[in-house]
Amino acid sequence: MSPDSTGALRIDRVVTSGTFSLDGGTWDVDNNIWVIGDDAEAVIIDAAHDAAPILAAVGDRKVVAIVLTHAHNDHIGVAPELAEATGAPILLHPADEMLWEQTHPGVAHGELSDGQQIVVGGQALEVINTPGHSPGSCVIWAPSEKVLFSGDTLFQGGPGATGRSFSSFDDIIASIRDRILVLDEQTRVCTGHGDETTVGAEAGDLDEWIRRGH
Repeated sequence: MSPDSTGALRIDRVVTSGTFSLDGGTWDVDNNIWVIGDDAEAVIIDAAHDAAPILAAVGDRKVVAIVLTHAHNDHIGVAPELAEATGAPILLHPADEMLWEQTHPGVAHGELSDGQQIVVGGQALEVINTPGHSPGSCVIWAPSEKVLFSGDTLFQGGPGATGRSFSSFDDIIASIRDRILVLDEQTRVCTGHGDETTVGAEAGDLDEWIRRGH
C-alpha cells in the first residue's frame, strides 16, 4: 500500500495477485486496487483477488461504494466479500452483466452510468463509460486531483487488450481518443495493472496503436 496525500483526496494503491480467466484460458496477474477518500470515508475501485489488504487500506473509514471498472473476474472476485464486510454497494456498468454472471451468478449489484458522480471526502468522482476492453468498461475521473483511474482501458504504453470475447479494438481506440485524451495532458493515470502514466505521455501514440492494431 502506498499513500499519496498530495491532493484533497488520499489515494492508496493496493496490489494483489491471482489469476484472470476468460475464453478457456487462465493467466497469472497482479492487479491494482485504488482506495480514494479522506480520513472518514473512502471509495474502493476494483475488487481483485484478496479482500484483506483492501480492507486494511480502508481501515475504519466508511466505504461509500465499491466501484468496478469492468467485470473481468480478476477485477471483481472479492466484490461480494468487500460488500459484506463494509455494507457498501457494488457498482458496475450494466453492459458487463454477462461477465459478472460468469463469476457471481445471481449476485445483485448496483449500476454505474456514464456521467454519474460519486461523492467521497467532499469531492466528486465522475464515471466515464469507455467501451472497448469490455462493453461496460468505465474509467473514474477525479477532477480535484487531476487523476484518472483507468481500469484496463489505458495502460502505460497503450490500450487494454481487445483480443477476447466482448472486446473491440475500434471501440477502445474511440474511447481513449474521445473520452481520455481530451483531459489535461498532466492528468495522472492510475491503471488496473502495472505502473501509472499520464495522459500526455500516451497522447502521442494513438496513430501507432492504430497501425499496430490489437
